[in-house]
Amino acid sequence: MNSPQRILTTHVGSLPRPERVVTQLFAQDSGLNYVQAEFDSTMAFEVADVVRKQAASSVDVVSDGEMSKISYATYIRHRLTGFELGEMPRAVPRDLDDFPDFKERLAKLGATPKYQRPICTGPIAVKDLGALHKDIANLQAACAAAPNADGTPRRAFMNSASPGVIAVFQPNRYYATTELYLQALADAMTTEYEAIVAAGLDLQIDAPDLAMGRHIKFRDVDEQEFLRNANLQVEALNHALRNVPAERVRMHVCWGNYEGPHHHDIGLEKILDVVLKAKPSTVLFEGANPRHAHEWEVWADAAKAGRIPDHKILAPGVLDSVNNFIEHPRLVAQRLLTYANIVGRERVMAATDCGFGTFAGFGAIHPPICFAKLASMAEGAQIASDQLWKRK
Repeated sequence: MNSPQRILTTHVGSLPRPERVVTQLFAQDSGLNYVQAEFDSTMAFEVADVVRKQAASSVDVVSDGEMSKISYATYIRHRLTGFELGEMPRAVPRDLDDFPDFKERLAKLGATPKYQRPICTGPIAVKDLGALHKDIANLQAACAAAPNADGTPRRAFMNSASPGVIAVFQPNRYYATTELYLQALADAMTTEYEAIVAAGLDLQIDAPDLAMGRHIKFRDVDEQEFLRNANLQVEALNHALRNVPAERVRMHVCWGNYEGPHHHDIGLEKILDVVLKAKPSTVLFEGANPRHAHEWEVWADAAKAGRIPDHKILAPGVLDSVNNFIEHPRLVAQRLLTYANIVGRERVMAATDCGFGTFAGFGAIHPPICFAKLASMAEGAQIASDQLWKRK
């Protein structure tokens, strides 16, 4: 759902986590020095704080910054059965292999986080939704405490991993086929998806598997095999969302939130039809970084060909999430005007290329600069809105 009066602002979800949050997340993940009450109080406080900061930066549709999640996909092992931590070779993007000295430099700088990866070794089912309900309550309370100008609670979304991204990054050693693995994940994640929407929040599906998966898990197969799997991933997602209205769901697609050459990224034109088959009405995608900023042309061509369904809302990244430049508001406005000319002003939201804290404890953006970037986005969205609605 968008606004008929102006372009709204949002972002992809994760925001820089304070050090005490990072400490709690690693304690939880390792089970060492973990105290549930301390974890819960820390998260409640920091979610309230991060929502206040978003409100101060004039973000219209806010999130909890993914404070309670160590990463966007591995958090599921605390909520689902069937996963164990194990030693697995790290998933390395193909583009970094082409520049081994640069890859080594990133590793030395700590820019490539090392986590134990959950591995599927048993039947998947819902294990414990307590953490989800605490996340929902924290975000609801924070939005009520940082209301809109008219006193209503600030609109918010909550991130959740797609069945596909879980399957791409959590190896399967239990199910006989990929299809069965995806089916089990879809059935289990349905509960989380429906609970978020039932609580009055928008649901954001994180689905980098539909783009980044090409140069990571599917780097050594041909394009058709990747697309076959991408279609399976979208089918599983749509099944999991069968009871959720499309207008309450947004989906983020990206090629990996890291500074690198990205010259092996699959082109948007090759995956667009798969992306548009997914049920969510709003699509968040990279539109600011040097590798994908030109792909507004792909959206323009698709619109001319009638391939973009009328209910789809485009939320292009107008901020780069891997550098500390604060984008000029006029550049933000120019980017938004480009997309408004493609699908119409009521079908555009301002967003970011990716999150600002994809993995807890890692991130290229200095936290105060992150919120300055968001404030610049809001200013640029207002400039674009004034022009589109011909305000003086």
